[in-house]
Amino acid sequence: MINNRIRVKYSLMLTYFVFAILLNSVGTVILQVIHSYGVSKEAASILEGFKDLPIAIVSFIFAAYLPRLGYRRAMMLGTALVTGACLLMPLIPTFWMSKLLFFTVGSAFGLVKVSLYSTVGLISDDKQQHASIMNTIEGIFMVGVLTGYWLFSAFIDGDNPGSLAWLNVYWILALLTGVNLLLLMLTPFSNPVPEGQPKPWQEFVDMLKLALKPLVLVFILSAFLYVLIEQGIGTWLPTFNNEVLHLPADMSVQATSIFAACLAIGRLGAGQLIRFISWYPLLNICLLAMATLILVSMPLASLAEVNPGINWATAPVAAFLFPLIGLFMAPIYPAINSIMLSSLPKVQHSAMTGLIVIFSALGGTTGSIITGLVFGSFDGQTAFYFSLLPIMAIFVTLFFFKRGTQKMVAPQE
Repeated sequence: MINNRIRVKYSLMLTYFVFAILLNSVGTVILQVIHSYGVSKEAASILEGFKDLPIAIVSFIFAAYLPRLGYRRAMMLGTALVTGACLLMPLIPTFWMSKLLFFTVGSAFGLVKVSLYSTVGLISDDKQQHASIMNTIEGIFMVGVLTGYWLFSAFIDGDNPGSLAWLNVYWILALLTGVNLLLLMLTPFSNPVPEGQPKPWQEFVDMLKLALKPLVLVFILSAFLYVLIEQGIGTWLPTFNNEVLHLPADMSVQATSIFAACLAIGRLGAGQLIRFISWYPLLNICLLAMATLILVSMPLASLAEVNPGINWATAPVAAFLFPLIGLFMAPIYPAINSIMLSSLPKVQHSAMTGLIVIFSALGGTTGSIITGLVFGSFDGQTAFYFSLLPIMAIFVTLFFFKRGTQKMVAPQE
């Protein structure tokens, strides 16, 4: 039993690792389709929507039905679909194939994330073990994000931006997803549906009712605004590095890994800090630091000049300074998710997780499209200055979120 649980954990980790690479490659792919296919920034920004909207739709429609399908079957189905899409990417080098890839990745992740979160509950004996497994899996996700930037950059031809050589990375990704599928097939685990459970349609209605609670509405808005900022910056940072800071395409993608590393370090560090500092002042300090970095970095970015012999030693200061925003951005999302879930009875956790997935996906799409439109119509600095507006809005929503959680009576276990 213990050995099987370990196999399940490894299969979950590899699943999240692979999807982290694919999901967070959208910024790199946007940069490459602009160069390789001559797509405009406004048109390229739609790739985020092809990724995020299916996540929201699949989670919204199928979350309540997954226990009947089986969590392992759902993850196997999602992984198989993504393997096929990765194999097609280098065979059909077109923009519409990139759209199909992210549509497939988004749809599959909608199945995978809900199944994965639910499976962790099945292999955990107590809260501490659950938190430990979740932290490990989320840590592996960030390792996948970092790996993805360097993996893609290894296949990008910095001297020939229009080259299609970058598509060869999908052979490697297809191999990874294929291995992941095989591991899932060889790792049986059950998810019995307890007798007396409400029917799927009732669970679906309960999720909708939960979304109408005032505290949940404030939380949803906070989460939506946060992901809007994170995805807007993360998706367009490679293009910003390339067009505003004048870094080569491969170096632009590598520099974006600083942002991902800061997110990882910020989440690990905040996990310790929040034991000693109340979450509300900590998150407000983080928001102030984010705004300060934007106001300092963007003027520095405007000073960048074209340098054909550019390297890491001669790169603009903004290439290293602006990605540090990830350090301060990182604690916000996990903190508000944890506070919201711990304020609800356990029976509502699955419905709340569904809402988190849905509105996070919608926020990501909105952030990427808005940033892309501003980037294309004005410039990169203006696009990132725009992030100050949702940062100010989160200051307001966090105030009401804190007040709402204080009024709630802690649910009885």
